[in-house]
Amino acid sequence: MSVQQEVMNKLKEAMKAKDTVALTALRALKSAFMLANTESTGDITEEEEIKIIQKQVKQRKDSAAVFMKQNREDLAAPEVAEAKILEQFLPAALSEEEIEKVVLEVIKNTNAEGMKDMGKVMGVVSKKIGGQADGKTISTIVKKNLV
Repeated sequence: MSVQQEVMNKLKEAMKAKDTVALTALRALKSAFMLANTESTGDITEEEEIKIIQKQVKQRKDSAAVFMKQNREDLAAPEVAEAKILEQFLPAALSEEEIEKVVLEVIKNTNAEGMKDMGKVMGVVSKKIGGQADGKTISTIVKKNLV
C-alpha cells in the first residue's frame, strides 16, 4: 500500500474518531501530495512522498520552536502533536552511529578531502540514507568527519 493510501485510511479513521489534530495534519499532507501530483507528469514516487512528509514535519517542528521561544505553549502543543502524527509515515530513523558509519564509508569511497567536498558527500549520503535522517543531522556528522 502506498503512503498516500495509508494517509487516506488514517484520514478516514481520524474523521470517524473526530480527532481534530490528526485531521488537520493529515489534510495538510493530503493537500501537499495532491499539489505534487499536479506538478509532476505522473504519480509521485515513494521517495518524493517521504520528502514531502519530512518537509511537513520540519515545518511543524520549526513552528513549535518559534512558539516556544515566544512562550506560547498553547500554540506549540498542536504543532508538536501534528508532527508526531505525520512522523508515523516516515521510515524508522537511523541512530547517529549508523549515520556516521554511512558518512565515513562515503568519504572513503569518494576520496573526499576537507570541506570543499562536503556537497559531494552530502549528496551521496542523502541518497543512501533516503529519508531515515534529517539533513541537519547528516550535515553535522559530515562536517565533523571532513576536518
